[in-house]
Amino acid sequence: MKTTLLLLALAVTAHAAPPPSFFRALHIVETSGRTGPILGDGGRALGPLQIHRGYHADARIGGDYSRCADLDYSRRVVSAYLQRYAPQAWAAGDVTTLARIHNGGPRGASKQATINYGDKVARLTK
Repeated sequence: MKTTLLLLALAVTAHAAPPPSFFRALHIVETSGRTGPILGDGGRALGPLQIHRGYHADARIGGDYSRCADLDYSRRVVSAYLQRYAPQAWAAGDVTTLARIHNGGPRGASKQATINYGDKVARLTK
């Protein structure tokens, strides 16, 4: 019985995710909800969720970086990246931590510079 409950808990946690409003909040903060091949950060970030080449590569989902101009593809990239670098925050739906890592890289949750970004995304997620 305990084994079954443990397996069930692990299965539910593995599939947990932040609410859909999290991706909408990222989209608003990054590009004011615009879509398409938007360039940001001096041409180093692409698309509605402002994904850098290194972030795309770290997500390990395959596909050409130019596809980050597409919102659905960008969501897949962000999901894979955050599940790789913040699996506990992903499972818990901790949108502040997820936003800070999206903004500041794998150690973004510990960077002072990402606090306001994380708070802003969290406010918009509610």
